Amino acid sequence: MKKIKITQVKSAIDRPERQKLTLQALGLNKLNSSKEVEATPQILGMVTKVSHLIKVEELA
Repeated sequence: MKKIKITQVKSAIDRPERQKLTLQALGLNKLNSSKEVEATPQILGMVTKVSHLIKVEELA
C-alpha cells in the first residue's frame, strides 16, 4: 500500500469542530507536525476534508 506524509500547515483555531476532530484522527495536533500514514480510502477522505489545512506528499 502507498504511504503519504501529511503535515499541518494552518491552525485549527476558528475551524468547525468536525475539522478539528479530523485533524486529531489523522494524528496531527500541532502546527508543522507530520505523520506518515497508509493511503487508504478512509485516510484519503479525511485528507480531502481538511486539505486547506494540510500539505500532502507522496512517499516512494
